[in-house]
Amino acid sequence: MKQDVWSVWGGRLRSLLDRYKFVLLVILVGTILLLLPSTHTGGTAQVRAEPADEQNNLFSVETLERRLEEALSQIDGAGEVEVVLTLKSSARQILAQDSRSSSRETGDAETQIDTVVVSQGSGEEQTVALQQVSPEYQGALVVCSGGGDPSVRLRIVESVSALTGLGADRISVCKGK
Repeated sequence: MKQDVWSVWGGRLRSLLDRYKFVLLVILVGTILLLLPSTHTGGTAQVRAEPADEQNNLFSVETLERRLEEALSQIDGAGEVEVVLTLKSSARQILAQDSRSSSRETGDAETQIDTVVVSQGSGEEQTVALQQVSPEYQGALVVCSGGGDPSVRLRIVESVSALTGLGADRISVCKGK
């Protein structure tokens, strides 16, 4: 009796293997390829965020505060305006990078990452910036002589919010002298 059960299951197993032999072969080859160590030594481009140089950086908190003061003082009823901005993160550039991986006979993998530099012919070299990331603001304080009037406060909060991306809960408007 047990021999009949084994022969039935063996027959079913053989028919399944015959039917799905190519699918099983593809899965087996894929598994083997995944388990093999990578010996690729070609470079791949990566990005790394770095703080922007002060010379190349067009953003300045002081400049933005001055421009905001000038614009907000034009609001009817605001009067003389002072603005203080705080930053959560400063402006930075994302530079192009090239990485090279190599594996040794001992099985150790080594990765070398270099920043991409472009020569301009006259001996000058510059890094390649892929993206300029704007700063993220943390809060704003606006002191103005018209800060006691609710309609003036609302217009100032809306203006600062539109220019900095801050929510109304992160903008404080106070009445000045």
